[in-house]
Amino acid sequence: MSAARAGDRNQDATVYVGNLPESVTDALVWELMLQAGPVVSVHLPKDRISMSHQGYGFCEFAGEEDADYACKIMNQIKLYGKPIRVNKASSDRKQVDVGANLFVGNLDPNVDERLLYDTFSAFGTITTTVKIARDPTDGSSKGYGFISYADFESSDAAIEAMNDAYLMNKAVSVQYALKKDGKGERHGTPAERLLASQAKKNNALPAHARPPPMMGMGPPQMAYQGAFAGALAPPPPPPGFAPMGGVAPGMAPPMPPPGFGPPPAVPAGFGAPPQGFPAPPPGFAPPPGFAPPQQGGFPPGTPPGPPPSFLTGANAI
Repeated sequence: MSAARAGDRNQDATVYVGNLPESVTDALVWELMLQAGPVVSVHLPKDRISMSHQGYGFCEFAGEEDADYACKIMNQIKLYGKPIRVNKASSDRKQVDVGANLFVGNLDPNVDERLLYDTFSAFGTITTTVKIARDPTDGSSKGYGFISYADFESSDAAIEAMNDAYLMNKAVSVQYALKKDGKGERHGTPAERLLASQAKKNNALPAHARPPPMMGMGPPQMAYQGAFAGALAPPPPPPGFAPMGGVAPGMAPPMPPPGFGPPPAVPAGFGAPPQGFPAPPPGFAPPPGFAPPQQGGFPPGTPPGPPPSFLTGANAI
């Protein structure tokens, strides 16, 4: 396994792999991530004394698209009974807990972390590993779990859509989780929302939680067709100047150079056929706009053909 240094890795093509069981090795992570795309390197930081990994690592892919795909299909899958966390390494540097943490109760025993993640990730970016409380002895679900979003817009939408909704034949309850040291106070308070809005303005949130920046350059836009189309239209040209591709009002079109006459008038249709083209076969009329053929089917100035009696005997074709 190649273990590239952090400075040598392409951070945009690198994913963070967390919550790894102790029995997971570099080779196993390599084989797992290979299902998402070509792998360049895998690095699991290890303890210098015991040489056991510390529960997380990094996997660099050949391209950024492969890393994005790995985050979609590998996040929350189970290794040795533990759901692993897979997200972009560049966004894992700065994780700000804004307080958009939800409590999901009355879960069916068959609901696992992957199903919970797939269901609630439709409302926004989930910042931490989805957790389901389990019995330490047999690993069975206790019927509730926790989800953390990157912003309150996502958590509000999840509560509105999923509270009292059925998941695996049971109506789940979704509400803001209790604070650890809040003495019964739940997340989602006005103070937390104010701090989150200020953090977004100051770009203190992770990159995936910020709105995309305005692009100064881009492809040509379509003309505005709304109520203010006249106000947004380009200004008219100065007096005496013609608009693009036209002639200024009140001005005559330019005259041809000396020695050149005006262009001939073209009748409706396509005009006369080009010189030298034969007449259409018998029984076929000329196309619309073409002049009828000349006598004999030859253009003017062409010498007449041989008489019909000449094309007999040995001269016949």
